[in-house]
Amino acid sequence: MEELIKNAIDHLVMNYRGKTAYRPPLVGFARADDPGFARLKEVVGPGHLLPRDLLPDARSVVAFFVPFAPELVKIHRRDPYVSRQWAEAYIETNRLISDICAALARELEGKGVKTAWQKPTHNFDPVALVSFWSHKHVAYLCGLGTFGLHHMLITPAGCAGRLGSLVVDIPLPPTPVAKGENCLYRREGVCAACVKLCPTGALTTEGLDKSKCYRRLLEVDAHFSDLGLCDVCGKCATGPCSLGVPEGQE
Repeated sequence: MEELIKNAIDHLVMNYRGKTAYRPPLVGFARADDPGFARLKEVVGPGHLLPRDLLPDARSVVAFFVPFAPELVKIHRRDPYVSRQWAEAYIETNRLISDICAALARELEGKGVKTAWQKPTHNFDPVALVSFWSHKHVAYLCGLGTFGLHHMLITPAGCAGRLGSLVVDIPLPPTPVAKGENCLYRREGVCAACVKLCPTGALTTEGLDKSKCYRRLLEVDAHFSDLGLCDVCGKCATGPCSLGVPEGQE
């Protein structure tokens, strides 16, 4: 069943026909009763949901990463503001992730498998800025990568892209949680390019000022008001870890 899920996600991403170009997606799995999910109530927030809050008979969790093509990252890195292409990719990829979850649900339902999922974004408390279902933390537990200094997940395909996840009521072999550090700063104490790329100073080596970051996102959303909801920035995702795990110093 895991191969069916992987192949379905790969097919939907690589055959997508829109403005945004993607690289092959990554897919990982975790047990629904993995104790890491309960710890997210401490790591993320007390309101973070458990897999069985989404689906009472949950047995496994599926997470996937849809990585952007290199050209989009280059365009966004060069743009002095937030590139329109990046804003469009944010909206388009959120829609694609919802479509993937819906398509998988239909296919799995035909095989007697129940599913549940949370939308790709805007499932957080806008005051506390705490997620009710953090796709990046779920993806970490599904073995897709480790966290960078910029608080994003760095996968083998980098961090420039979008994450989705869903819960199923069948057992799937769990993907081992990634070992070591994919972030060059956390691994060797060098780089911190994401801090330099942050346009507001919200990101420092000491942490992230969520309120300052969110104000920037709302400003971008107002700037691209013709596109629809696009509270996005992503400048910190265009550094050395954007497209893969950066190599260390020789």
